[in-house]
Parts: sequence; C-alpha cells; structure tokens
Amino acid sequence: MTPLSIQPLTREAFAPFGEVIMLEGAKHYPINAGTTERFHALAGVDAAEQGGQPIISLFRGQPRSLPLPITVMERHPLGSQAFIPVTQTADDEYLVVVAPAGEFDAGRMQAFLARGFQGVSYARGVWHHPLIALYKVSDFLIVDRIGPGNNCDEIALDGHLTLTAQACIAARNDRL
Repeated sequence: MTPLSIQPLTREAFAPFGEVIMLEGAKHYPINAGTTERFHALAGVDAAEQGGQPIISLFRGQPRSLPLPITVMERHPLGSQAFIPVTQTADDEYLVVVAPAGEFDAGRMQAFLARGFQGVSYARGVWHHPLIALYKVSDFLIVDRIGPGNNCDEIALDGHLTLTAQACIAARNDRL
C-alpha cells in the first residue's frame, strides 16, 4: 500500500477541483438593519445541465477508520456537488480526496484535511471519494443536482493508495 500525502484544505490548493466554502476571507456585509452579517456567494451551484435543478439534502457520515484504502472514486458529470458540515466544530476534521475532471488518473489524486468550519464544492466532473467523516458521526448539508440524465459515474480502484493517520498528523502540523 502507498500512503497518499494529505495537505491542509485551502482555497488556493483546492481551486483546480472546485471551491472551499468558509467564512474566513469571504466577501461579507451587514443586512437586516445591521442585525445579520451576510457572507455572500461562498460557492456557485452548477445544476442546469440537461434540465437539472439544484436540491438541498443532508448526508450523515459514519466515521471511517484509518488506514483507509481508496477503492472507489466518483464524479458528477452534469453538476457540481457541495458538502457543508453542520455538526462539526473547528477542531473536527474530515478528509477530501479528489482527481481532476476528465479521464481518471490516479497519479493526479490529491487529498486534503478539512476542518469542521470548511465545506467544499466539487466542480462538475471532478473525481472525488465518497464522504470521509473522521472520529464521529458527522452531518453535512449537500447542494447538488436532481434531474434527467446519469449524474454519477464510479470507478473501482485497487486500494493501493491509502489514507493514513500519519498523513493526517502531517497535514495538521503543516497548517499550524
């Protein structure tokens, strides 16, 4: 098995795969007579392909154990898909594994350690691993597409690339 290196989730590092959804560095301004702060347009929603519409769902992820061999990746060719944690704190973490859109290339896979206040929006066609909650049951608000057409492709992998606790620790130390 080959450990996949994991890096801290930042807007810049994740940009080739989509958008990071977080308040830090976001455009914001007061509304409702100053009683509310609006953090504006944190991510776009790409859902209109072939007559699709955006929907909001909730996923409840069971915690995964490490090491975790990567045996499947998926993509949504007709729309973006956003994951926004709703039950996590800043100290909670989850993992994001991605590869660029197009023909799948395991050599271009990247892994990110996300904090509980960070969401991600995968761009249309970006390969990603299904939800990887760590440590505890975790709820995520999902914004994605419903409509005609096949919007989920999966590819089976041999599991030689693995996510490890040591790589998570290294990513945590990199962000400090």
